[in-house]
Amino acid sequence: MTSNLGFAEVIGDPIIQSKSPAIHNFWLAKLGLAGEYRSTRVTRDGLEDFIAGRRQDPAWRGCNVTMPLKLDAIMLAEEASDRAIAAGAANLLVAKEGKLLAGNTDVGGVLQVLGTRMKQGVPGGITLLGNGGAARAVLVAVRTLGYTGVRIQARDMSAAYKLAVEFGLAIEPSPFDRPIDTEGLINATPLGMVGVEPFTIDISRMPAKGFVFDLVTDPVETPLLKSARERGLAATDGIAMLVEQAAASFMLLFGAQAPRQFDGELVKALRP
Repeated sequence: MTSNLGFAEVIGDPIIQSKSPAIHNFWLAKLGLAGEYRSTRVTRDGLEDFIAGRRQDPAWRGCNVTMPLKLDAIMLAEEASDRAIAAGAANLLVAKEGKLLAGNTDVGGVLQVLGTRMKQGVPGGITLLGNGGAARAVLVAVRTLGYTGVRIQARDMSAAYKLAVEFGLAIEPSPFDRPIDTEGLINATPLGMVGVEPFTIDISRMPAKGFVFDLVTDPVETPLLKSARERGLAATDGIAMLVEQAAASFMLLFGAQAPRQFDGELVKALRP
């Protein structure tokens, strides 16, 4: 074992569903590193005080950030990565030399999952559900790939229009409950997550060659993904993206490369 590396964590509200501790502690154990990764419930109202307190703890290496804190987290950092700035949201805060650095490893995770498909072209357009921090990371990723054929569907139409303008989208936003008729669908909301009120998305109009990518990871097989598979659509859960963004976060938090040669074992444990 190495000398104690201190601890990192994931924060959000709710947080009990997070699989990040399982991922990071799995890697720490495989590498024989004496560190710890925790989960801590933090509300939006309590975020600033929480971070101020953590910054006084020399054992704290930083934290991943999940909903609903990603838009607020970037405002608390002295410096931010290009991707965090582009997204206007951070899923990672790293304590380094007395400063707090904001990052966004969600963007790279989306690129890893969707990059090949996007490069082949999606002429039928993509619907993006949501307008929060996760949705912004998706938009940065698709813009990186030079794609503008995205339609945002959200409950907050004002925020959706602002995002569409900010990211130069070619398709006008629509209400959240509009039936999906695009080739692709990306869910960047808590819809389908354990504890969230059920809401059925109508995907009956999606073309047979369509695909659905759901960022929710608890449950892994969401109602949306089940519906997609029943229709014969390509369905991708959020585990692959979660592992990709976690690997980038692990390096920044603990200063070591995640041992990706054990991905098979890890993913099997994450997909019950």
